[in-house]
Amino acid sequence: MSALSIRYEGHRATITLTQPEVRNAFSDEVIAQITAAFTEVGARAEVRAVVLAAEGPAFCAGANLNWMRRMADYTRDENIADAGKLAEMLRVIYECPKPTVARVQGDVYAGGMGLVAACDMAVAVDTAGFCLSEVKIGLIPATISPYVIRAMGARAAHRYFLTAERFDAFEALRIGFVHEVAAADQLDARVDTLVKALASASPNAMRACKTLVLDVAGRAIDAELIAETVEGIADIRASDEGREGVQSFLQKRKPGWLA
Repeated sequence: MSALSIRYEGHRATITLTQPEVRNAFSDEVIAQITAAFTEVGARAEVRAVVLAAEGPAFCAGANLNWMRRMADYTRDENIADAGKLAEMLRVIYECPKPTVARVQGDVYAGGMGLVAACDMAVAVDTAGFCLSEVKIGLIPATISPYVIRAMGARAAHRYFLTAERFDAFEALRIGFVHEVAAADQLDARVDTLVKALASASPNAMRACKTLVLDVAGRAIDAELIAETVEGIADIRASDEGREGVQSFLQKRKPGWLA
């Protein structure tokens, strides 16, 4: 049974987690489906923005209990293979060639925090709660940590990884884990505003910008990095969309990708 749906509307693709009865929790099957969904939408030329949404009171509660019961008997090698699938799902989301927006309509726990952090942007309803609960059951948020630490910063991660405290949407905003907080009746409007902005930009430039952030973040500003950024702007200026964008600006007309 499918754990999600994919809807295409203009330049927007919406991937919705559709298992509210289990709080949209992960299993190995769900992980495979999410990985396949992001691979599919990322490859579609008409898609310029991807929204990750969910049904029910929770966005994602982490690991499914039945999956956890199976994992309890895994060998170390089986655990490595299993965790590798989760890591691959997060990588596929993080490196999706299209901009991604998490529409967080409810609570986010444990592995679900990785889903939000792997997206480029996140908008949360003001009633959402967040929790990195792993230490309460003797585990650590290892697989999701590269994305969560990038999203909230090391200082906040020290606190919330170690205490497993539940924090609210406004704290998530303060520490940078989400970009906006909205009332329930304004959540879709805020997401739509981001999608509209993304749909109006150069598709080629957006792909290049995502790569730029991945390549530059955390690196020392040295001669190698400077040379790479010089080459990056030179390449994009010489590209078809780069030339079209500059010419349309100078000629005060819409660029070709909006025609």
